[in-house]
Amino acid sequence: MDSLKYLSDFFDAIKTDGRIGATHIAIYAALVQYRKEREFANPIHAFSREIMEIAKVSSAITYQRCVRALSDYGYLRYEPSFDRTKASRIYFTDHCNKYPTHQ
Repeated sequence: MDSLKYLSDFFDAIKTDGRIGATHIAIYAALVQYRKEREFANPIHAFSREIMEIAKVSSAITYQRCVRALSDYGYLRYEPSFDRTKASRIYFTDHCNKYPTHQ
């Protein structure tokens, strides 16, 4: 697997998606890095604080809002654990091959 391909495909997919901002991009890039460190597992099991540290996001509310939006928009699938002792599951989709619809 090539992490640059994931990022490149993501950037291609978001070119015309006005819903995606800098924080979404930072979180997605952090998730790709986190996934790379885990030999490209899918799904990854991650705590928000781990991804926030990589993405340089300091607000848990901002993190939750952006990761949920990325999931809602089809860029990934996010399954929160709602348990502080269990990591959430994050699945990478092949959104980049389908280019999600957006308005």
